[in-house]
Amino acid sequence: MVLYHLFELMNFDGNFYVKPIWKNQAYQLIYKFHYSKVLPKLNKYFIWCFVDDLLVWVITLWWGVRPLHTIKKLFPSLWTRDYYEIWKMCFDDAMPKNTESKFISLMLDWVKKNDTVKIIFTRADWMLWKPWYVYQASNFLYWWFIFTDSYFWPDWEKIHPRMTNKIWGRPNKEKQKELWRKHYQWKQFRYIYFVCDKRIKKKLEKECTVILNKDYPKHKDLYWKIQTEKWYIQSEKPKFISKNINFYLSKNWETAPQLFTSI
Repeated sequence: MVLYHLFELMNFDGNFYVKPIWKNQAYQLIYKFHYSKVLPKLNKYFIWCFVDDLLVWVITLWWGVRPLHTIKKLFPSLWTRDYYEIWKMCFDDAMPKNTESKFISLMLDWVKKNDTVKIIFTRADWMLWKPWYVYQASNFLYWWFIFTDSYFWPDWEKIHPRMTNKIWGRPNKEKQKELWRKHYQWKQFRYIYFVCDKRIKKKLEKECTVILNKDYPKHKDLYWKIQTEKWYIQSEKPKFISKNINFYLSKNWETAPQLFTSI
């Protein structure tokens, strides 16, 4: 069930504040600011932020896929009620660079005061060609990376593997070649922040199953690879055109390649 929570306005340096937003409003703002237009179902909070009444930043907190498995793998004593994941974070590019870290600080302070969760974590996507230094500047702890993946059409529309469940499942190598699909994998960096008191934090740090540190990744650590007929090989960063994320092509594996016969 999707839960919506209203909370009181909070001031930040006199000019910054946050206020509640509903799902339909959040989608409009995400569609305007964010490169990915997909909004998951398990959202907890939709938060929008202002500077002098000018909307500049949107963030959503949610539970990811297999939420219980995710938190138990990191902290065996915790449950889904003990954490949120940052899913969407987008802002007006006209704002100064430090705007993101200010609003993250504001969001974290609110969670500490108004919720009982102990952990906030996030996965830094590769789309914007950076390891998300804003989390590093906000004193998140780094907990290594995983390889994640997506499929691409020739026009660089992408589809997440989970979406393939709606269109006959993941294509094998022969099907990818037939449909002109390219399959990429890349490093996805992960960060975590404790929003609990020091006593609980110390306990959780001891039981954590991964090494948490501030040995942050940099640009040199970004890495992509593409699937070939035999194995994956290192590649350049795949192109990404956000306006092509409409999923019209993705919903029809068979006919879409006919649109690209001239490519």
